[in-house]
Amino acid sequence: MERLTELSRSIAGRVAIVTGAASGMGRATACLFADEGARVVVADLGAERVDAVVEEIRTTYGSTAALGVVTDVSDPGQLERLVASTLEWAGRLDIVVNNAGVSTINSPFQDADDFESSWAQTVEVNLTAHARLVRLALPHLIESGEGRIVNIASTEALVSTAGLTAYAATKAGVIGLTQSLAVELGRHGVTVNAICPGPIDTAMTAAIDDESKATYARRRVPLRRYGQPEEVAQMTLNLCLPASSFVNGVHIPVDGGMSIRHT
Repeated sequence: MERLTELSRSIAGRVAIVTGAASGMGRATACLFADEGARVVVADLGAERVDAVVEEIRTTYGSTAALGVVTDVSDPGQLERLVASTLEWAGRLDIVVNNAGVSTINSPFQDADDFESSWAQTVEVNLTAHARLVRLALPHLIESGEGRIVNIASTEALVSTAGLTAYAATKAGVIGLTQSLAVELGRHGVTVNAICPGPIDTAMTAAIDDESKATYARRRVPLRRYGQPEEVAQMTLNLCLPASSFVNGVHIPVDGGMSIRHT
């Protein structure tokens, strides 16, 4: 039967780089993209962690479904190697998901020593690396004809928690970067969007005990629970679909309604 609509909801055959892909939202995104027929480059720190995700995908979808590239996104040379390895492996690049990030908990603004070191590391990983990877990938995203960039920000860019100054500032910067790139790159057919996850069960929140999570969710999240990594990954996928070709420059909270709750 002939379709009544024209736009595809498939990324089959696309090639995607996902940073921070060895755990949490990054792993969920890499696995979901593989489920949907994309070839995925798993980029993260630690060879064992990267290899585990690659093996998981290859076991299900075959040896050509995933490539692992151990990458410290704060190192410009390693980002160059990441893009070069992707092109050598797949011959193309269609999607970049800037997911890698760090957060230094309880680094008060008044504490000069802790603040300076936390600030430098957080800016390098959470913001500068995003811009560097996009610059390296851009010629290939343009060549793709339907390039997609998704930057993972945070609801900390919209509402703030004490002690997370560097993290909040970088995540707000990710939204600014996303909007600026969306305006600049739109003429090339490349869309740039951001996702702002709220409280999600990941390694970054693993140190919080279950009782505290439950209390926070009851008080702050209309859905009264923490989100799961795949719930963020599904929104990432939506922004990468050919059918989302007119979505550009937005930042979408995936937070169970937390950021719009007043009391």
